[in-house]
Parts: sequence; C-alpha cells; structure tokens
Amino acid sequence: MTTTTRARLPFIARAVPYLPLGLFAALGATLAYLVRLPCRSGGWNDQVTTYTNFCYSDIYPLYFDRQLATQNPYFADVPFDKHVEYPVVLGEVMQAIGWLVRNLEPSVPAQGVLFYDLTVILMGVSLVAGVLLMAAVAGPTRRWDAAWYALAPAVILAAYINWDLVAGALSMGMLLAWARQRQVLAGVLLGLAIATKFYPLMFVGALFLLTLRTARWRPFLVTMGSAAAAWLVVNLPFMIFAWDGWRRFYVFSQERGVDWGSPWLFFQTKGWPVLGTSDVSLLGMVSLALFCLGIAVLTLAAPRRPRLAQICFLALAAFMMTNKVWSPQFVLWLVPLAVLARPNWKPLALWQVAEVWYFFAIWLYLLGQPPVSRADLGIGDDTYFTAVWGRIITIAIMMAFVVRDILRPDKDVVRQAGVDDQVGGVFDEAPDRFTLRAAT
Repeated sequence: MTTTTRARLPFIARAVPYLPLGLFAALGATLAYLVRLPCRSGGWNDQVTTYTNFCYSDIYPLYFDRQLATQNPYFADVPFDKHVEYPVVLGEVMQAIGWLVRNLEPSVPAQGVLFYDLTVILMGVSLVAGVLLMAAVAGPTRRWDAAWYALAPAVILAAYINWDLVAGALSMGMLLAWARQRQVLAGVLLGLAIATKFYPLMFVGALFLLTLRTARWRPFLVTMGSAAAAWLVVNLPFMIFAWDGWRRFYVFSQERGVDWGSPWLFFQTKGWPVLGTSDVSLLGMVSLALFCLGIAVLTLAAPRRPRLAQICFLALAAFMMTNKVWSPQFVLWLVPLAVLARPNWKPLALWQVAEVWYFFAIWLYLLGQPPVSRADLGIGDDTYFTAVWGRIITIAIMMAFVVRDILRPDKDVVRQAGVDDQVGGVFDEAPDRFTLRAAT
C-alpha cells in the first residue's frame, strides 16, 4: 500500500495545479453554450432572430444543408457545392456525430438540435483539453496564462460557431509534444491538425526557420515526415474513393471570393485602386509572402534566437490578416499563441475588446445585407469597417510588441523568469549555427 501511494503522489502533485484551469475551461465552455441558448430554442429557423440574438452557428444548419441527416460526407450523392467544405478529420467528426444522432433520435427536425448538443459537448471537451495542454506548454512559470484561453470573452462568444476548437486542441498537443522532444508524436498531431483546419500549416515555417538557425535538422525532418505520413493516412482513402468530396475543401478555398472580416472587403467596397480592383488571391499570396519574408529575416537576424511561440504567432497573425476571409471564430486560432508569445494583459485586453466588437458588428451588419435586408435593425458599412480595422490594428500592435521582444530579449516577460524557450524542445538553449549577422 505504501509503495502504491508513493507511486501515485508525483502524478497527483503534477495534476493538482491544472485542476483550477480545467474548471475555468469548463466554465468557459458552459458560458459559450448559454450564449447560444436563444438559437437552440428555435432561433436558428429565423435569420433575424439569429442575428439579433448574436447566436449564429454553422453546426445546426450544416447538418441539414450538407445532408448529414441522410448521407456520409465526401461520399454523398449531392451537387459538388453541397459537399462538406472542410478537411477530412472535421468531416469525419461530423459524420460520427451524425451517425450517432440518427440512431438516437428518429425525428429529423429534432436531430439537428441533438447534433448541435453533441457537437458542443465535443467542442467543450476540446476547449478543456486545449487549455490544459496550453498550461503544460507554458510551463510552471507561466501556467496560469492558459486562463486567457479558458475565459477570454471572444473565446466564449465564438466557441461554437464552428468546429475550430478540435484543431486548437491538436495544435496545443503538437506544441507540447515538440516541447517534450517527442518528434514523432508532434508530427502525427501536426498532420492531424492540418487535416482538421489548414492553419496549423503555418507552424511548419516557424519550425523550419528555427531549425535553420540551430541546425537541429534531424528532429525537424522526423517531425515533418511523421506529419506527412499522418496526413496521408487520413486523407488517402478519401482521395482514392471520394475524390470530388475530398477536393471540395481545396477548390472552395481557391475559388472563394472576398468575404466578411477581410481587409480586402474594405478595399473592394470603397473602390480603392489596385487593392480594391486586383485579383484578391494574388494580392493575398503576395502580401503573405512579404510578411513571411520579414518574419524569416527577423528570425535569422535577431540578436538571440526567437522563441517558437513568437514565430508561430507572427506567422499565423500574418496569415489571418492577409486572408480572403476572417471569420469571427478565427480568434480561437490565435488566442493561445498570442498569449504564449507575449503574455502581457494590456494589449491582449485591447485585442479582446476589438474582437468582441467585431463579433457583435458582423451580425448587426448582416441584418442589413440580402437576403435579410433589415437595415433598420443593423449597422452600415462604415460602422462595420471600424470593427474590421479594430481587429487588424490591435493584432498589429501585438505583433509589434512581439517583434520588439525578439529584437530586445530583455523585454520578453517569459525570458525574464530565466526561461529560454518553454516550447522550444530541441531549440531550448540551442546555440546558433546560422544567422544573417554571421553571414554578413
């Protein structure tokens, strides 16, 4: 008995500090559910009610519009534009829950609500997992920073718009595995995250740049090989047996025009020369490439090797700011990385105010757009675009502070605690092998 008790004590000692964060995450998940109660009670059947109650979610309508009530994603006998427009992991999550719903609830109208409820349970579990994993990634000196992910107002408001929290948990798991130098696991989780939502692909560039600076090539190559293998394992069956359903996500992403939240929508609406009249796909790729080039120069020229979370944050923020669409739920991608990159409450709080304003502004703006066309209940272009630029400006401020911390490591609050790189894994305390300073 004594031996057993002693064997369990280290685990208990490690687990206890995470319990309050898990409870906070559960509270955040519950509050997010309460936010959407007006829609769950019938509001989804009327767009005006949905927008005036600020409770829109893709989960309920897509159950019917993507034929989840009757068919399997990717294999469904539907027009091409009615296939599920998500990577395969999310599609199969939707299918698994849809199959369970069809077996539990015979009434088709009631299935949509049950599909939402079961999906929310999974998203809530994903939020709790993501918060706990983020706390482990942050390390003992910054563990409580994960409370931002659990209870940030924008996280609560956007949590159940879509399935993004699944990718968030996988991404945090990938960073923790990399931090613990478990490269195969990190690669598998990265491959699964990319097969869930495409944004974790931006982490590859961050890993590559720090590998280039430290010459730790073997861990990087093992991770990339594992990521490619995991991605192929889950994608290849659909590529072979359901080609049209599988490629729907990629065609949709390529052909999609400028959409809500993007700065390109402002330029188009206002008729700016070049920025508002040129091909947005080309403009987006060129501007993202310029951002990435700047991040690469910064990474390789900084006086001290940047932390992995800093580069991941900058890369992902650049991707969001140059994208053709910037949905409200994209805030879920950035919160944990923004906090890991620079856990300073003032710019984070300012950004949260901007995100909350955007959350309310988008639904008020849509009230005045076809097919609803109730301008008397909503807001116009100019008011809406204050919310668009509010997000861009506050994120740019955070990016500027992160760049400052990279150029002046003594200003980095994470490193002031005697930490080099809590997420770095093999990069932690690694000496430089190549820098632009040395090359010149």
